[in-house]
Amino acid sequence: MRTAYSVSTVRAAEQALMARLPEGALMQRAAAGLAAACADVLRRGGRVYGSRVVLLVGSGDNGGDALYAGARLARRGAGVVSVRVSPGRAHEGGTAALLAAGGRVMDGGEAAPHRDWGGHIDLVVDGITGIGGRGGLRPEAAAVVEHYTAHGAPVVAVDLPSGVEADTGEVRGAAVRADATVTFGAYKPGLLVDPAAERAGALHLVDIGLGAELPDVPDLEALQYADVAALLPVPAAESDKYRRGVVGIVAGSARYPGAAVLAVSGALRGGAGAVRYVGPGADAVIARHPETLVHAGPPSKAGRVQAWVAGPGLGDGTDAVEAVSDVLATDVPVLVDADGLRLLDADVVRARTAPTVLTPHAGEAAALLGVAREEVEAGRLAAVRALAERFRATVLLKGSTTLVASPTPHTPVRVNPTGTPWLATAGSGDVLSGLTGSLLAAGLAPRDAASAGAYLHGLAARHASDGSPVAAQDVAEALVAAWRDVRA
Repeated sequence: MRTAYSVSTVRAAEQALMARLPEGALMQRAAAGLAAACADVLRRGGRVYGSRVVLLVGSGDNGGDALYAGARLARRGAGVVSVRVSPGRAHEGGTAALLAAGGRVMDGGEAAPHRDWGGHIDLVVDGITGIGGRGGLRPEAAAVVEHYTAHGAPVVAVDLPSGVEADTGEVRGAAVRADATVTFGAYKPGLLVDPAAERAGALHLVDIGLGAELPDVPDLEALQYADVAALLPVPAAESDKYRRGVVGIVAGSARYPGAAVLAVSGALRGGAGAVRYVGPGADAVIARHPETLVHAGPPSKAGRVQAWVAGPGLGDGTDAVEAVSDVLATDVPVLVDADGLRLLDADVVRARTAPTVLTPHAGEAAALLGVAREEVEAGRLAAVRALAERFRATVLLKGSTTLVASPTPHTPVRVNPTGTPWLATAGSGDVLSGLTGSLLAAGLAPRDAASAGAYLHGLAARHASDGSPVAAQDVAEALVAAWRDVRA
């Protein structure tokens, strides 16, 4: 599992560790890891010896890390030039080390070093602001970044891309777009959450010894294969369809019958023993999935279930309102998606004794919070936490970075690492709802069901697309392969 910690937590851990180490030892550990990662990038493009490296350096410790790493590269035969973004200001020890190793130091307004190199740069290292930066890059720094990255050389960011918010993943102005980010001691939330995450490129974590100083509970966590495999339900010898869990699906309408089929498709591949469908799309559902148990409604009369999914394609008519209300009145876990979200009463959700899971996309989340969609997309972490608190529900916020937040205080937000832009297709959210509801019915805790559902959903989309356009039903059918991957 990948874990991420806030800036204040990382700073406190660094201070505790530095108190036991010789002065400068922690920076040297960081620089050694950074230099090794930069060397790997240079070798993929040719070799370290004779390569041409530009360090974009700020005045703080982030610039010091870059300078000491540049000195190591210079000693291996690379041509290294440090460009000070703030003229005359840079880490003194790092600057001295680079000069002693044969590197050069210049200010951003001076003649560009790549003119001496025939216009060629092999690597740009971003060491401008680091995790202490707030807001976007200042105009002069942004101009330097634009100048040195315009020629297509790979960019490696030191700790995180300069200009992004380490704790929130927000990008409030100009920021570096890196091909790779070398981060020290622990991942920072902004490296895992968009829009900052998509500027970080490939992530490389350098162990500098912070592990023992970090708290047991992180701010964010991202499940990996083994974590999801441990969560997924596996039938035992004595299992039957009822012991494996029955999920109820309230979805579809005359206008959107396909939503019912897609939600049931996801549920049937989600691990539950049986699926009950309630709604006007019974004929379409049975035609596609004859194993489904159908009922005209209301949901409370359909038979026993261990969890309900309500909302995909319901519309907002009287029948939809009554169906959502009926489901929320039950004493089993309920997942609400799509049209169902527009029919929610926050007081009713908060008063439920059984768990509730909400699965909005950014637009639906914005409506629930009473803010603009752009505000949700810019601050996804704040939005998912606010929704979980407001509704006292587990919230799965879909999007470029899917996040899962629990209403329980001090519980890490989970970040899904398997997302793909190919999921931006009509009906894929219906499949996810059915899949997650099935995991709820199988007995997973709400946070685990939402996290595992998002993970499998992303894997399935990757299987289905293979780099080509994909439809929601393709994703549903590929869930079998996703399960196989995780269980392998």
